[in-house]
Amino acid sequence: MPDDPAQWQVFQYEGFEIHVLTQLKPTPEHAPPLAADRFVYIGHVCRPGAHAEVPGEAVHFHADGDDAYRSAPDAVDEARHIGKSIIDGTHPDLSVLPLVSHHPHSG
Repeated sequence: MPDDPAQWQVFQYEGFEIHVLTQLKPTPEHAPPLAADRFVYIGHVCRPGAHAEVPGEAVHFHADGDDAYRSAPDAVDEARHIGKSIIDGTHPDLSVLPLVSHHPHSG
């Protein structure tokens, strides 16, 4: 693993931020080596300036267990699409409603 800090990419969308980090998908210990690297992603959606590590300030998501992408940009594109669906309210499982109703800094 490189010692470089994680290279998060941030996209602005509809008053929210979509943060995406691509990672090499690990090859299971007993699996044959893959012909090419595969990528997965982790990410979260939050309000600008929110602290993602604070409960209630971000909606976290990640690639499904079987997903893998040929390149880091492919993984970023998919993660950005997922983030937009969370913000738009079209994602089947995740929503930004908790972020909208939870405003500790407003007042």
